[in-house]
Amino acid sequence: MMRRAGAEVEVQISGSPPDKPKLMSGGNYIKEGRDSAKSTCLIFSPREEDEVGALGRYLQLFAKHKVNLLHIESRSSLRQANGYEFMVECAPGGDLGQAVEELQHQCGYFSIISRNYRDNLGTVPWFPRRMRDLDKFANQILSYGSELDSDHPGFTDPVYRARRKYFADIAYNYKYGQPIPRVDYTEEETKTWGAVFRKLTELYPKYACREHNHVFPLLIENCGYKEDNIPQLEDISNFLKDCTGFTLRPVAGLLSSRDFLAGLAFRVFHSTQYIRHSSKPLYTPEPDVCHEVLGHVPLFADPAFAQFSQVIGLASLGAPDEYIEKLATCFWFTVEFGLCRQNGELKAYGAGLLSSFGELEYSMSGEPELRAFEPAVTALQKYPITEYQPVYFVAEDFEDAKEKMIKFAETIPRSFGVRYDPYTQSISIIDSKYQVEELVNNVNVEMQILMDALRKLKN
Repeated sequence: MMRRAGAEVEVQISGSPPDKPKLMSGGNYIKEGRDSAKSTCLIFSPREEDEVGALGRYLQLFAKHKVNLLHIESRSSLRQANGYEFMVECAPGGDLGQAVEELQHQCGYFSIISRNYRDNLGTVPWFPRRMRDLDKFANQILSYGSELDSDHPGFTDPVYRARRKYFADIAYNYKYGQPIPRVDYTEEETKTWGAVFRKLTELYPKYACREHNHVFPLLIENCGYKEDNIPQLEDISNFLKDCTGFTLRPVAGLLSSRDFLAGLAFRVFHSTQYIRHSSKPLYTPEPDVCHEVLGHVPLFADPAFAQFSQVIGLASLGAPDEYIEKLATCFWFTVEFGLCRQNGELKAYGAGLLSSFGELEYSMSGEPELRAFEPAVTALQKYPITEYQPVYFVAEDFEDAKEKMIKFAETIPRSFGVRYDPYTQSISIIDSKYQVEELVNNVNVEMQILMDALRKLKN
């Protein structure tokens, strides 16, 4: 019989390999999440009206072709009134192609979303549909644990390497909905933080944008930002959620561009929790907690910047690989290394600048080339990752940058639109007239609320 709409179940596959780190070339470990199996998600709606046994018939079709299912969901359809929609996650194996072909003939709506999209024409690159789906790729990181490159300042320090492993394990075991574990930072780590904090806070009044300088005192007051205290990600995440709906999620290492940008679509920022090596407190070869909470966090508390960041994330969902690269480049030259003009003066809003005293001063020195931010042009600019940027892009303001990014996103070849629903913390795929009509109705309701408020302000 048909299960109730909105219900879901996890189906375990016998014989699944244990989830262990994999040693990669160069001595780094990757700990892959469950989705490393490159499963395929099918979303479909029955052509006929709902009746007892509809879902059961579809499940028999998968059994007929020996396709194992990892996950099953059913819910009210977003594409038709009084209809139902199903999502099944299929494991590799069996005759999935034949099952898909038969299913398509029986459905009024059908869509394939897969990590393995390169080998399957007509499929959409996989992206998370709900906040908890971030668990599926949070550990698809480029490096893990205590293994560091030979030129890393902490490479020969066994104590530092053990601490890096400790922080990586916290992030690896984190799941959606849990509080971020608190960390007891060592005296040496706190001294390193203090050196960075002192130097950067001296420069912020002169070089940081007004939004950053406006929020920073609030972080001191509410989140424990102090020279002798490294703030906890959980406290910061709760503060951001109250400000703009953004939250932090601990991550064990670098994510792919596609996965990292997908998090932004949900207003989730994947943040490291470890700190740079004490031998070089003013240098780090990769993002650390100083970069994240001093550079990124203050701007995520600003509504306009938070919306701009989410626009980039939403544009990435289901986008072809070449556009992911373009969006990642736009992210690099804005959220990481962006400049803007305020009251006729050049100011920094990129986290890579706001967490690096050397490059912060350099970016304002007149030496690097400055260009106006235009996503179509910015997206093609090459950039170094181990030295100061020779070129920076300047935005008029966040609203202007957001509007330009929205227009650029319209050029991405997708057969559907996407929308984030803050009530359910989920992504809706918009590809039907019915959905558009429902959205228009919702907009009309919002407009009535605004017009009522405007009338009251005039009285």
